Amino acid sequence: MSWQMHRENIAMGLETLRRHWLRSLLTILGVIIGVAVVIIIGSLLTGMRSSILSMVESYGTNNIYAFHLTSPFPGPKERNRRPLEVAHADILKEQSDFLADVSSYLTLRPGIVQSLKYRGEVFDRGALVGASPNLAENLGLILDRGRFVTNVDDSGRRMVCIVGSNVVDALFPHAQPLGKTVTMGSHRLTIIGTLEKSKNTVFGQNDNDNAIYIPLRSFERIYPRADWLTIVARSRQGYLDLALQESELILRRARGLSSLDDNDFVLNTYDRFVEAFDDAVGQIGLVAIAISAVGLLVGGIGVMNIMLVSVTERTREIGVRKALGARRKDITFQFLFEAMTLTATGGLIGVGLAVPASYLIVLLVPTLPAIIPAWAIAAGLLTSLAVGVVFGVFPAVKASRLDPIECLRYE
Repeated sequence: MSWQMHRENIAMGLETLRRHWLRSLLTILGVIIGVAVVIIIGSLLTGMRSSILSMVESYGTNNIYAFHLTSPFPGPKERNRRPLEVAHADILKEQSDFLADVSSYLTLRPGIVQSLKYRGEVFDRGALVGASPNLAENLGLILDRGRFVTNVDDSGRRMVCIVGSNVVDALFPHAQPLGKTVTMGSHRLTIIGTLEKSKNTVFGQNDNDNAIYIPLRSFERIYPRADWLTIVARSRQGYLDLALQESELILRRARGLSSLDDNDFVLNTYDRFVEAFDDAVGQIGLVAIAISAVGLLVGGIGVMNIMLVSVTERTREIGVRKALGARRKDITFQFLFEAMTLTATGGLIGVGLAVPASYLIVLLVPTLPAIIPAWAIAAGLLTSLAVGVVFGVFPAVKASRLDPIECLRYE
């Protein structure tokens, strides 16, 4: 079939849309919604992924993180695991050939926050962290003012702290924070440093902006039963995989595990964090696809219905075309192209609505990232065309099989 014929079929489809625009719009409403949902959710997930990857990357792509639990709500088997200890970090540092440095930090269970007070001002979202002196270098923490924890601070269990930018904004909006003493419960902490405002955030938040870093041994003195220790091991450049394997063997040996025992700890890297997030995104993506599939199915059924009505309305036209020499495949392609034109128009409208809707979401909620991916737009348009093909085949074939004599007699 020539391009001239294809162009005529598309033109006829657009003319049908123009003449029956309201009916056509209602018919393709499901297609519009389905395509728009895919693009909007795709843009939000893509933006969120970019933000999370940037934040994790800022902590270091050569880091290995060791935990004894996989989540704040462990199952019965995990609950009985022995916590990691600072001694394990020391063993890793002493015995590893592929690690450049090893640090550790203690926290309370994730989600537990602390309040800091200074002269009537209160910051009640503080994330308290007990840090080893070399943690700042291994996590890529950038100081805005002052200094980080030193070995002297740690060994002397000094009550000093380094605070995030949100703490500074809340407690010292018009004052210099260095050297000031803040109150945390019954404890008094002297500020010796402040962290630079985080550039990489998720939903506008980064835990470091709310952080209160104190020496690790000071943390142990305040909370002697705290057991949520994380080891941060920085591998030598280019040796991450070997460092990961070596760290696992060293920790298994240090924790007395036999060759038959499963690991009672978890090792994560940048790549594994990315994989875990991509798995979660995949699950959300499946939900989005299911929602859009419902809209596309409804739209497809509507297209099939309207095309069957169109075949009935244009029976005499079909008879005339056949009498003038149109073949079955010509009639089939005519109605198939009309169905595809209908659904493609729905896809274009869906894209036209989804793109500004994504930017509007970002405008209304600036902390919600959104990046409109080209693949989502392409997938939406191709899917809308596919709906036209799938649901337009039956009406098109039905039209091609009509008897020309009966068609000409049709009133």
